[in-house]
Amino acid sequence: MTRVLLGALLVAAAPFVMQVKPFAGCSDSPRPGVDWTACSKTRLRLVGSELDNGNFERADLSSSDLKSAQLKGAILISADLSRTRLAEAELTGANLERAYAGRANFKEAHLPGANLHKADLARADFTGADLRGADLTKAEMSRTLLTQATLDDAKFRSALLVRTDLRGASLSGADFSQAIMMLVHLEGVDLSKTQGLTAENLGRSCGDDQTVLPAGMVRPTTWPCQPEE
Repeated sequence: MTRVLLGALLVAAAPFVMQVKPFAGCSDSPRPGVDWTACSKTRLRLVGSELDNGNFERADLSSSDLKSAQLKGAILISADLSRTRLAEAELTGANLERAYAGRANFKEAHLPGANLHKADLARADFTGADLRGADLTKAEMSRTLLTQATLDDAKFRSALLVRTDLRGASLSGADFSQAIMMLVHLEGVDLSKTQGLTAENLGRSCGDDQTVLPAGMVRPTTWPCQPEE
């Protein structure tokens, strides 16, 4: 009688067992769609790897080499990318919300439409990167390098930009509404088609005679800034 009852319970529970989501495959080889959620993957060499649509939420990828890796649509929410090399990586539409990418290398990476909401990008290098339409809302961007980057239609709403370098960047349609800007390098930058800039933010930033301001805005008397000691 006990065996019959136990068998009936197992049969009844079977559908629920089948619905349980398997654990992330931390031991799985890198491939498109790989699930490394919360896995520790530091100091990996994954140059040119195919990782499109992979799930790396809360994964530790710090100090790894992902140069030229394919990461379209990848989930990197709250991932640790500190000192990770992502130069020339393909990150179109990737989700890096709340990712920690301090001192990461994104030189000439492709991030159009990427979500970097609340990401920590302090001292990260985005030189020459494509960030068209990227969401940088509330991002931490202290001493972040964005020189020669394409930032058309990017959202910097409520972002913290301290000593951020935007020289040579394309900013048509970029939105700086409620951003906090201090000593941001704007020398020679065309700001004429940006949105949300305030006189206060400009006055706290560093521009020069070659900086093009939005219509109706006046060049701050504090420009150019004194050289850093």
